[in-house]
This record gives sequence, C-alpha cells and structure tokens, in this order.
Amino acid sequence: MSTTTTTVTAAAPQTQPVGELKLESRIDQLDKHGFLFGKKLTASMSPLLHDVVYQGLGLNWEQIRLDSTDMNLFLSLIQHPKFYGASVTMPHKVAILPHLDELTEECRDVGACNTLFLRHLPDGRRLFCGANTDVIGIRESFVQNVPDPSVYENRPAMVIGGGGAARSAIYALHKWLKATCVYIVNRDASEVAAVMAECTERAYGVRLVHVETVEQAEALEGPGAIVACIPDFPPTTESEKLVRRITEVMLRKEKKGAILEMCYNPSPFTLLGALSESEGWHVILGTEALIWQGIEQDKYWTGRETSELPVAQVKETIASRLAELSKN
Repeated sequence: MSTTTTTVTAAAPQTQPVGELKLESRIDQLDKHGFLFGKKLTASMSPLLHDVVYQGLGLNWEQIRLDSTDMNLFLSLIQHPKFYGASVTMPHKVAILPHLDELTEECRDVGACNTLFLRHLPDGRRLFCGANTDVIGIRESFVQNVPDPSVYENRPAMVIGGGGAARSAIYALHKWLKATCVYIVNRDASEVAAVMAECTERAYGVRLVHVETVEQAEALEGPGAIVACIPDFPPTTESEKLVRRITEVMLRKEKKGAILEMCYNPSPFTLLGALSESEGWHVILGTEALIWQGIEQDKYWTGRETSELPVAQVKETIASRLAELSKN
C-alpha cells in the first residue's frame, strides 16, 4: 500500500505558480482530491489515515497537505471540480466559518470546523459545508474502548485544558456521554472564563465548574471521564504544577473511571497516562480520537457508513506508524 502524500507549501508570490503547477500535475493523476489545510503539517497522520481508507475502497483519491495561512488560496483551490473536501486544522478552524454555506449542529455549537464537505444541489451547484468531527472522535474513544458505559455515564466529567480540543471535549461529554457536570482545570483562568462564556452562549455551559484549588478538588465528587487536552510536558510553572496537583487529587478518588489522553505526538504514551494507569484508571490513547474523527470525515466524503470503511486496517496502520516513530 502506498503512503506517499503530496505537500503544497504556499510560497512567496513570485514563486507561487511553481507550486500550483506541481499541484495541478498531481491532481491530473487523481479521480478526486482533498486537502489538509493548516500549518505545521509534517507530523500529521491525517493523509496516511485517509490513504488507507481510499486504498481499501479502491478509490483513486488523495488528501494533499496544504501547508499555508493563505485563506484566499484555499478558497480558490476548493473550487476545482475534482475537490471532495478537506480537513481543516490550526490556525483555520474558526477562521474558515464565515466562508461556509452551511454548518452542522456540532460545528455551530462548538464554534470550530475541522471538516469541510460538499452538498450537491439539484441544479448542480455545490454548497461548502462545515462539520466538527473532533467531537465524534472524543465520543467514540469512550464508546468503543470502555465496555461498561456506567464507568462514566451519570457522573461528573473533567476536562484539562482551555483550547479548541477542550471545547470539543466539553460538547461531547455534555451531549453524548451523560456527564452530570464538567469540571475544567487549566493553568490560565482567563481561558477558562472564555470557554465557559462561549459554552453558556451556545446553551451547553450550564453545568461547567472551574476547579481552581486542591481544596476544592478534594471536596468534589470524582469524575468518571477525563479528557486531557494539554501537551505532554512536565509541569514547570506554578500554575502548571497546580493543574497537576488538582489532577492527581481527582485520579486518587476512590471511584475510578476512564481518561482520554488527547496528546499523541511524539508518543501517545504520556506521563499523565502513566500516572493515571498507576492509579487504576482505564487509559485511552489519543490516537483513538484521531482515528474515529478521521473515519467520521470519510463518512462525509465517501457517503459510506462506518461498517463499510476499513477501520481495522486504519488502526493497524496507525499503530505501525507509532511503533516506527517510537524507535526514532
């Protein structure tokens, strides 16, 4: 199976036509093409994941890396008749929204888009639509990996972090995983305030609780689901150390649960994951969220159901790639 992918880097204006010629040459060899649009895409496994799906379905399709901050370039490229859709990553998940014709419910409620797909009208026009499959990736990470949902349902949940992934986690925990409330733990109080304000504005911020001290954590009921949305670095600042202490209090509660460690780069085997496992928690690797959000994207793009997609092969390929990376 080929895992070769094409990267197009938006260059300076005087050299941009060369990049466009290379892109046109690649597109000519494909039946359909999509993009991974964002910055710092070299380590992304998204094109690899989708390549496995397309090969498994016998499709001559490819997701092409578009490493660029040029929104106008992207909006121009997606007009191509062979374009099928795109993965949208940082820094474009919010910036893309005004350029879309329609948004799915979860895309609108989270306020971020990671998936662009097409809807075809009877008159032949194409609508550019936005979805957020990050929330599905988080949901399915728990549903597919925790056999007994009572481990996390009808219990508090906890999110560590305050960025886009944290917003997606709050939505998934509230919407599908039956969290009675969601604790937010983060080093930056202003980020938490922003998250809580946005969630409240979108009608799912009712049961959010900012956990700010160890004493507060000790008094709270333990969570059944935790989603960690922070990098895998040892805490160094006082605020980072406080976040870790609060997390440790929650992990040591008598009733355990399941934790999804969203960080998987450079390795899904993180310090927080090891700590959680030592405390008796069920640890779900971040690659699970990657896989399930990608499968959901391919449902939009190919029109197939999950049962029709080569999920097992995707899991095997991602596991093999991680094993390779861990040797380096």
